[in-house]
Amino acid sequence: MSRIGRKPLYLPETVKLEALADSLKFTGPKGTLESVVPKGIKVEVKENVLNFTRENDLPATRALHGLARRLAQNCVTGVTDGFVKDLQLVGTGYRVALHPEGLSLSVGYSHPVIFKKVPGVTITIEGQDKIKVTGIDKQLVGQVSADIREVRKPEPYKGKGIRYSDEVIIKKQGKTATKTSAA
Repeated sequence: MSRIGRKPLYLPETVKLEALADSLKFTGPKGTLESVVPKGIKVEVKENVLNFTRENDLPATRALHGLARRLAQNCVTGVTDGFVKDLQLVGTGYRVALHPEGLSLSVGYSHPVIFKKVPGVTITIEGQDKIKVTGIDKQLVGQVSADIREVRKPEPYKGKGIRYSDEVIIKKQGKTATKTSAA
């Protein structure tokens, strides 16, 4: 069995669960999220504890066992604590500023790049070179962070670009002049 799928999911007292036909709806202090339960996976609810079991041992069902439990766990974490991704701009003259439509990124292009606001995600700026993306939906927070990073990925020679705050960039050596011997 799936190690993650076997684990029981304990609901905090602040989270309310509504079991629908093929999904679970979680409501907490930060908002409401819905998690889809795939076919072949059963959810048993007993006193604020969710147990996920599978109906058969087909490979497709086995693959969805841990996924269903983890998606439900992400919903619980999202409605209680939320998710945060920190981004950092590295490079001379690279800066970020608030714009009426979202963010204005000056990252070495001839013009500032405007990144539009996304509903369900809060983007805040700390200083001129730090961006914080927060929200309750883990997938949406990760996607928005990846889209911002895509504007100017870190390059491997000097490390300039937009990177996650905990990301390590492995730098390449670059060209070196070779000595030619006159023989």
